[in-house]
Amino acid sequence: MIEDADGDNEVPVMDVKAETLRKIIEYLEHYKDSKPPEIEKPLKSNIMSQVVYEWDANFIDVDQETLFELILGANYMDIKPLLDLACAKVASMLKGKTPEEIRKEFNIENDFTPEEEAQV
Repeated sequence: MIEDADGDNEVPVMDVKAETLRKIIEYLEHYKDSKPPEIEKPLKSNIMSQVVYEWDANFIDVDQETLFELILGANYMDIKPLLDLACAKVASMLKGKTPEEIRKEFNIENDFTPEEEAQV
């Protein structure tokens, strides 16, 4: 992650909220001396503590707004292991749910007509 940096590199963070940046720094500090573990795909469970280490599961146990801010920040700052972790959390929230449950979970309006929905 950071081991390739030579100290002269700048990381643009203007589009990352301060609270999100603090959370990202917490993640980077935790893994400063080790490489974050790979996340097995597809997820074998929708329970994060069964998919990743306990620290990671606790770290990513955040509200949806924070979760999506972490995804945006990790993507913007090119922190692939954090992006993978946050996306795995979203995947765990989707796993095993019906389309209606997913719409409810993520507050998505159903814009299909009954005819369109029958075709799907």
